[in-house]
Amino acid sequence: MTSFDTPVPSPCTNICRMNPATGWCSGCWRTLDEIAAWSTMADDAKRLVWSLLPTRRAEHEAPPEVHRRVVAIKPSDSDA
Repeated sequence: MTSFDTPVPSPCTNICRMNPATGWCSGCWRTLDEIAAWSTMADDAKRLVWSLLPTRRAEHEAPPEVHRRVVAIKPSDSDA
């Protein structure tokens, strides 16, 4: 449960790469303006930014790769 009495943590993941197509950081999904203003933002504004991040990530992050396990079966001598 989130307490409104505690400071809102930064979403920074230390993966700081701006995506030129979206304008968002590929690590935390914030804009440069949001990153620059974070330390002076009111907690309500920080919570608003936090609320936007899951949608940004879902819309622009590549879906996880699906891996299938392939098992090779050695033919028996009777199959030849």
